[in-house]
Amino acid sequence: MAWFIVVGCAAAAVHWSVATACVALGGLAPLQANVAGWLVAFAVSFSGHHFLSFRGHGNGMGRAALRFFAISAGGFAINEAAYALLLHWTRARYDILLAIVLVGVAGLTYLLSRHWAFLRTQ
Repeated sequence: MAWFIVVGCAAAAVHWSVATACVALGGLAPLQANVAGWLVAFAVSFSGHHFLSFRGHGNGMGRAALRFFAISAGGFAINEAAYALLLHWTRARYDILLAIVLVGVAGLTYLLSRHWAFLRTQ
């Protein structure tokens, strides 16, 4: 679980950094920037989980990548929906709201990754 936390924190930091840079430097709207952040963070997240968090899982990289992409995309859909609602309903800064949403989705990602994406098939 320690590696999952390290990798997850690294991926979340990349996601947040890319998204906020896209808003601040690229002029993107926060929801558009969130997509860019997720796409970059996906590579960090999958690589870290495949080689560190769940190493030795015995599942092929292709199969694990497809499963993990499904989990990540589902998590991102929840992320984007929650982020859109928070941006609409609150006056809090977009970067703070994104950080809250990223932390909230992390637990769900762990459970699905552990018990499905990287589950050893017999």
